[in-house]
Amino acid sequence: MTNTIITGRVHTLDPNTPDAEALVLSGGRVLAVGDRDTMRAAAGPDARHVEAGDGVVLPGLIDTHPHLMHFGMLAGGLVDLTDAVDHADIVARIRAKAAHTPPGQWIMCTPVGEPHYFIRRSERDLLERRLPDRWTLDTATDAHPVLIQAWAPRMPNVVAFNTAGLRAVGLTSFIPDRVCDVEIDKNDSGDLTGILRGPVTNYYTYDPFWGQILTKLPPPDVANAVAGTTAEMARYSAQGVTSVYEGHAMEPEHLALYRHLRATDALTLRVQATLDAESVIFYPFDPLTGAEFDDRLHHLAELASDLDDDLLRVDGLTLSPGGPCFSGYFATYEKYPDPFGRPTRGVRFVSLEKEEAFVRFCAANDIRANLCLGAYREHDDFLDIAERVVREHDFRDRRWILQHAMTITRRQARRYADLGFQVTTSAGFAWGKGAMYGERMGEHVWRDLEPLHRLTECGLDLAGGSDWGPKNPWEQIELAHTHRFAGSDHRNDGPDQKVSRADALRMWTTGAAKVLGWPGIGSLAPGNHADVVIVDRDPVICPIDDLRDTRVLRTYLGGTVVHDSGDLAAPAAAETRGVRA
Repeated sequence: MTNTIITGRVHTLDPNTPDAEALVLSGGRVLAVGDRDTMRAAAGPDARHVEAGDGVVLPGLIDTHPHLMHFGMLAGGLVDLTDAVDHADIVARIRAKAAHTPPGQWIMCTPVGEPHYFIRRSERDLLERRLPDRWTLDTATDAHPVLIQAWAPRMPNVVAFNTAGLRAVGLTSFIPDRVCDVEIDKNDSGDLTGILRGPVTNYYTYDPFWGQILTKLPPPDVANAVAGTTAEMARYSAQGVTSVYEGHAMEPEHLALYRHLRATDALTLRVQATLDAESVIFYPFDPLTGAEFDDRLHHLAELASDLDDDLLRVDGLTLSPGGPCFSGYFATYEKYPDPFGRPTRGVRFVSLEKEEAFVRFCAANDIRANLCLGAYREHDDFLDIAERVVREHDFRDRRWILQHAMTITRRQARRYADLGFQVTTSAGFAWGKGAMYGERMGEHVWRDLEPLHRLTECGLDLAGGSDWGPKNPWEQIELAHTHRFAGSDHRNDGPDQKVSRADALRMWTTGAAKVLGWPGIGSLAPGNHADVVIVDRDPVICPIDDLRDTRVLRTYLGGTVVHDSGDLAAPAAAETRGVRA
């Protein structure tokens, strides 16, 4: 076994030795951290030497809300239009896909722009400022149905079919201009253009008309799901993420795919997962009966705890009572306009009876409970249940994770802290949805929007995640400090929101490890996993506006290189597995 010594500026995130000049990796673990001379002696004369130069060495980042597999599966096998520049570019990419796709098979495309908010870049930034119509798409292929998708959460949204695609889902010019909330675009002659607008996203939509169209689209292909997830893992490695928490919308088949990747030695990061007590995100959503819900809890309980594998762990069950504000599902006390201007107080996906059954079941069976709650009314409803159950049974070893918490009052935060909760949230929620909250619910909600300092001040451990974006962890760390809104100069960086740069970095390292209860990750303490990143700047002291442009030069998972930019001395072949440039 050959040791590796990495020399340079080292931020260990270990309070015992916060800064160092070098560290030694051995057998997939951190052997030692300290000054150069001592580490050279500890590494031994045959050690590989990596000089970070002007780079900075850090522990691998932990994304506690990535949807890595979901978003990887969404993109797997699709024509990538995210960076398309005009209609000719789109046609060329689809035509290339059609050349090796059997006639009659669907050609599915990503949306245009930056997933998943599509604020900084969308179809409006094409040269033509709009998606191509069906006649333009027909020039790419008339032998395949084609769909340019819309991805949640943005709503209303827009999709584009070619002529074969319209025919495949049964749309003709006889259809009215609007069905349910879906607008069917027509030209002056009454012909369908292939453009549909409204609740036309691929998830978090329950529009009956669009839902019927969704059922006619091809299901995810297993091979594409594997390829898409593998590509997404490579992207995470390239951004310095070495561990993720898949704590939302996970089904047994998703866990099975991760287990397949583990069994084939294809995992290039660590995964901790939970399973959803009831799936509520994808169409069709038909709520389970009480008896069905109880049966599912007992079935999932058999899969809910497996902590023996250092690369793939399962810990807990998840319940998601509500949904996002974009689609009008945010549960509030006062009415606000939904995406189509109708007043709403939100939607409850899961009944209060199921919430209580879930809490009681997890407590009685010592299962960690992960709750996805974001809105004022959701918090109050759940807290009343949780406090009642705790009073009745005096559960002493309560293990809870609150996920999301987009808006939360100080009183609610204190109640969660009293119950022993820990929190994972995304600073990107304020970035991507802050302006929308102000427009639909009123700017008064900003005082409770992603109040990171308030949460920690109330005694809640805090972890960070990317969720819908930005999908750049370094930008997420910056946003936890600046709280800037996308598309404007507004910064919602009040005293309840803003945390220090160091605290923001801890949300993605030591804080995340503590919330997940995962020993050995999040810091470069001796004995921990050798999950290491080398970056081109110091995230603690570089100009805050430069933080989002951080480049990862190399990423190690358990001492093995899983990403190499080529800017450092090339690693020895024995040190490298699955390098993603």
